[in-house]
Amino acid sequence: MLKGSCQTFISDCQVRAAAELISHAWDPVVLSALRLGPTRRKDLLTRIAGVSDKVLTQALDRLLARGLVVRGSSADQASMHTGAVYRLSTLGESFTNGPLAHLAQWAADNQDDLVGRSPTS
Repeated sequence: MLKGSCQTFISDCQVRAAAELISHAWDPVVLSALRLGPTRRKDLLTRIAGVSDKVLTQALDRLLARGLVVRGSSADQASMHTGAVYRLSTLGESFTNGPLAHLAQWAADNQDDLVGRSPTS
């Protein structure tokens, strides 16, 4: 539970800070894709249908800057691939497996009510 109040229109509200983590459409998708484990950017492009290389790069940059994702290097001895590998940070894991997972479950539970509704309905 939040300590203190989060008054309407207060710019430093905790809800606003949390909402900014999912304000870009592809950021939560990238976080969800990384739940499967450390992944190369090229493999993320394949795993996330519909995202462009540019948009994925921008999402990864935002998530790295926020500390939700970390980049490391790895050599895959089986396939002889080397290069950057992205994975969730401890903070990213707590967000992805906590609030983001609950939001996804809520969306799944209410999908029939959400589909086809205009934002003003």
